[in-house]
Amino acid sequence: MLLQKGCELDIRRPRFGDPLPETMDNHAGAIIFGGPMSANDPDDFIKQEIDWCGVPLKENAPFLGVCLGAQMLVKHMGGTVETHPEGMVEIGYYPIQDLQNSQDTAFPELPSHMYQWHKEGFDLPEGCIRTASSDSFENQAFYVKETNAYGVQFHTELTLAMLHRWTVVASERLVMPGAKTRGEHMQGRFVYDPPIKTWLDTFLDNWLETDTR
Repeated sequence: MLLQKGCELDIRRPRFGDPLPETMDNHAGAIIFGGPMSANDPDDFIKQEIDWCGVPLKENAPFLGVCLGAQMLVKHMGGTVETHPEGMVEIGYYPIQDLQNSQDTAFPELPSHMYQWHKEGFDLPEGCIRTASSDSFENQAFYVKETNAYGVQFHTELTLAMLHRWTVVASERLVMPGAKTRGEHMQGRFVYDPPIKTWLDTFLDNWLETDTR
């Protein structure tokens, strides 16, 4: 979608030693995606990415954290990332509640369900405003006041190939408390993907327009 909107992608992989930009001057925005690791892991590249969240925040550049990326943003701001107290997970499509009282953020009105793949959630430190919630993990989407930074726990970027890969390579997670079966993942794809794709398309347009530097 970003390519279709005329963006040039600059993909960095700190896990493999790629350096991160020292400034956002040459970038329209930054996205940190999810991954199987935890924001609490002691690896140097995890700490590096958490620290780097301060660059777009300081420069007021558009930033989006997806799942792990959102958790890294929370950690950078002094928040906590931890597992559910009852061991619950969200793996599959789940109902989500839109908590916005107005449409004054980049977030469009949410569809009824979003795709999830996580066993950790996060609290929201001072300066973060929750905009979406679910039954098991109350903090599903948020923005940072007086910045262009956003975080989402769910995966709107999911493709069909990713869905097949995740549910096969990490199939052991499908038996965790609260996880959906593989069949439910596939069935949900046909029902919920079109409105999710529409949501993401609108969000990206709004998000790229938030650059006030």
